[in-house]
Amino acid sequence: MVIRALTREDHDGWMELWDGYLRFYRVEIGEQITSRTFARMCEKKDGMFGLVAVDEDGEVVGFANCLVHPSTWSIAGYCYLEDLFVAPHARGGEVAKGLIDATAAVARERGVERMYWNTQQFNGPARSLYDTVGKLTSMVVYEREV
Repeated sequence: MVIRALTREDHDGWMELWDGYLRFYRVEIGEQITSRTFARMCEKKDGMFGLVAVDEDGEVVGFANCLVHPSTWSIAGYCYLEDLFVAPHARGGEVAKGLIDATAAVARERGVERMYWNTQQFNGPARSLYDTVGKLTSMVVYEREV
């Protein structure tokens, strides 16, 4: 497996995984947002970047969609690993951990202080991994449509 920066050539593989990710979280995101998100990650615009895990057959089997942003609590800023997904047939190995480690490496290169991510409470398999590569915080997340 190779983990590398997302490119435009990864569109179809990324899109297949993106659709699975959205189904998993039971959300719908419009085509315009999806297209713009993919473009910004490929162009590394607005602090966004994407990573993909590619297997030996050239199939995209995982992605990490990330955002580096300033913070009121840090001069260096933070890296938000907003979306992490691995194809069902590629789970249980090193793909997710590899994507998290690669995201941390990019964050270090960009000089940020901290990397963070969220998951839903019910996502037990992911949380089992996250407990080994990160620290669970006491923060509770609220959101509000504006």
